[in-house]
Amino acid sequence: MSVDILIRTPPAADARLSYGSDPLQFVEVRLPHRPSKELLPTLINIHGGFWRSPYDLVHAGHLCAALTRAGLATFNVEYRRVGDSGGGWPGSFDDVIGGFDFVRGLTTSHRLDPNRLLVMGHSAGAELALCLAGQAPGLHAAISLAGVLDLRRAFGLHLSKDAVKEFLGGSPAQVAERYREASPKECAIPKSVYQLIVHGGKDDAVPADFSRDYVSQKRKRGETVQLLELPEAGHFDVIDPRSKAWT
Repeated sequence: MSVDILIRTPPAADARLSYGSDPLQFVEVRLPHRPSKELLPTLINIHGGFWRSPYDLVHAGHLCAALTRAGLATFNVEYRRVGDSGGGWPGSFDDVIGGFDFVRGLTTSHRLDPNRLLVMGHSAGAELALCLAGQAPGLHAAISLAGVLDLRRAFGLHLSKDAVKEFLGGSPAQVAERYREASPKECAIPKSVYQLIVHGGKDDAVPADFSRDYVSQKRKRGETVQLLELPEAGHFDVIDPRSKAWT
């Protein structure tokens, strides 16, 4: 298990830019060293932590730094979470949309390739990333890493001590519309957006069949989706560049 990624200090970002007025509305920017005229493939990352305030974007700096070394411009998005003023649904998702719009606005100033724009999320961050994919114009691909992709089932399993109930503000019976809006399994994603769904077979935080069932359902709807299951990987291996799963 790569749980220690939560406490290790990642390589420093190149810059921190605000996309809103709240102190939690910012992105950490990492840019690869490329010739000045070359446009950069761009990845917007949404960190996990079951949408709760104590879990911030720091641990996701490791994967962003690794992907930047591989040639991608990465933008690690912070957002308000449960426990923060305005966090939860829909505030957390509104922040992610705001972060996406902000990054898209940097296309010229940061040499970003508008035709190679991706969003990626881990765990609860994958929920936000795939919901974004249903609404974000110009998005090329969406990647889920150990994603909480079915919020009704997550509620039924009491994942992380009822994190979904906290995030959405109630049960499916109490806030049915929020479950329809926020659950990636129920959101429509355009066929033009390629979805890569990654999950570890030894994930003990979010069961791997969340991703298997999601892919099966989405294929029936005609969406463009691929499952990559890593049999020996755990929940944090998929975001740890030191893990065997990383390659």
